[in-house]
Amino acid sequence: MSNSAYMKRQRHTEQLVSAGGIVYRVNHGEIELVVCSRVSPPLWGLPKGTPEPGETRRQTAIREVGEETGLEVKVESLAGSIDYWFVRSYDGVRCHKRVFFYLMCAIGGDLALHDHEFDAVNWLPTEDALSTLTYQNEVSIVRKGLSMVSEKNIVG
Repeated sequence: MSNSAYMKRQRHTEQLVSAGGIVYRVNHGEIELVVCSRVSPPLWGLPKGTPEPGETRRQTAIREVGEETGLEVKVESLAGSIDYWFVRSYDGVRCHKRVFFYLMCAIGGDLALHDHEFDAVNWLPTEDALSTLTYQNEVSIVRKGLSMVSEKNIVG
């Protein structure tokens, strides 16, 4: 590849959008969160993914959470978004990604039904989930989402 073609490729930035969920449940008065893990490369994260044509962010989040966790969920509210930069390994394109996260409660399903994208999907107590997540920006959005959980959801 010529130097000018390399430089042109390096200057190109692709804007990407994904959507996912901060999924919680109340178990014996304590909030538990869904965390997904992958062995290689090692990762502990939240379920999220890319929109299909015609999908809203909310629809994407519901579908991706369902596929990646095996759970049926109900969206409570938009918790916010995170963003990050990376260089795609297969073409060297610099990418800026924004991920919109929705606070969701589990209303059915089974973690055993999660897809192949993650090696394991687990319910963890809040503090364990926060200390397990790989990326600090996901920890921050989880904290924001948890601040939106209504007291009535915990007690009732």
